[in-house]
Amino acid sequence: MDAVFGAVVAFGGAVVAAPLVLGAVGYTATGIAVGSLAAKMMSAAAIANGGGVAAGSTVAVLQSVGAAGLSTATTAAVTAGGAILGALSN
Repeated sequence: MDAVFGAVVAFGGAVVAAPLVLGAVGYTATGIAVGSLAAKMMSAAAIANGGGVAAGSTVAVLQSVGAAGLSTATTAAVTAGGAILGALSN
């Protein structure tokens, strides 16, 4: 029961924390922040790909989530997972 409660809290925390963590490392609504960890990741990805960041790469996905937030589908899936775990704990 405690493990299930912990999982429910973790799911909820992930939905709330993801945008905050992404913003803290430099993935913002206006793009990647200059001098941030995100900028360093983007630079490394671009160098590794010969000058561009590959579509679908980790950096591209994080930049998309940082700019637009978690998609409705992702938020719903995480919330549903938490609800299922909560129901199983009863």
